[in-house]
Amino acid sequence: MTDAPLDPRERSSIIRDSLGVGLATGAYGVSFGAVSVASGLTVAQTCALSLLVFTGASQFALVGVVAAGGAPLSGAMTALLLGTRNTLYGLRLAPTLAWRGLRRALAAHVVIDESTAMSITRESQEAARLGFLVTGWSVFVLWNAATLAGALAGNALGDPRRYGLDAAVGAAFLALLWPRLRQPRNRWVAVAAAAVALLTVPFVPAGMPVLAAAGVALLVGALTPEPGS
Repeated sequence: MTDAPLDPRERSSIIRDSLGVGLATGAYGVSFGAVSVASGLTVAQTCALSLLVFTGASQFALVGVVAAGGAPLSGAMTALLLGTRNTLYGLRLAPTLAWRGLRRALAAHVVIDESTAMSITRESQEAARLGFLVTGWSVFVLWNAATLAGALAGNALGDPRRYGLDAAVGAAFLALLWPRLRQPRNRWVAVAAAAVALLTVPFVPAGMPVLAAAGVALLVGALTPEPGS
C-alpha cells in the first residue's frame, strides 16, 4: 500500500461510491426498526441498539430471539457471537488505517462489512482511510435515521422484505468485493467459503455459517502470502 496523495478525480469517485453504499445499506435500517418494535421492544430501545451496537446482523439476531420468546440475555449472547467478525475486521484494518488514540476508538465503532470492504480494496492509505470513513459514517447516520423511521412507523410498513431492501444490501456488498476476485487465489477462497457456509447451514445455529466461511478466508490468509507481496 502506497502513501501517494489522492488526485481530485479519485477522491470524488471514492466519496461517490461510499455514499452510494451508505444509502443502500442505511435504508435497510427501516426494516430493523419495524421488526424490532413488532418484536416487543420500545422505540427508545430500538434506537439505542442501532446507536450503540451498530451491526445489523447482531441487531436482527437479538430481536429475533426476543420475538421467539427467548431471554434477552440469550439474544445478547447470539448478537455477540455474530459480532465477533467485526473484531477480525479490526485486526485486518488496524495496520492499514494506522490510527491511534481517540481517532482509533471512534473508527472502531464503524468497523462493519461495508466500511471494511471499501477500505481494503484501495491502493493507498489515504484512499483506504477516505473509503472507510465516508462509508462507515454515512451508513451509521442513515442506518440510525432509518431505524427511527421504521420504529415509529411500526407495523404500518408490513413486511419490509417486499420493498427489496434486503436484496439491495447483499448486492451492494457483492459489488464491493467483486474487484478482489480478479486474483485467482481470491476466487478459490470465495468458492471454498461459500461451499462451507452452504454445507453448515442445516447443522448449526443462524449466523454460524458466516463465521465458518470467514474462518476459511482467515486460514488461507494465514497460510499463504498476499499475491504480489
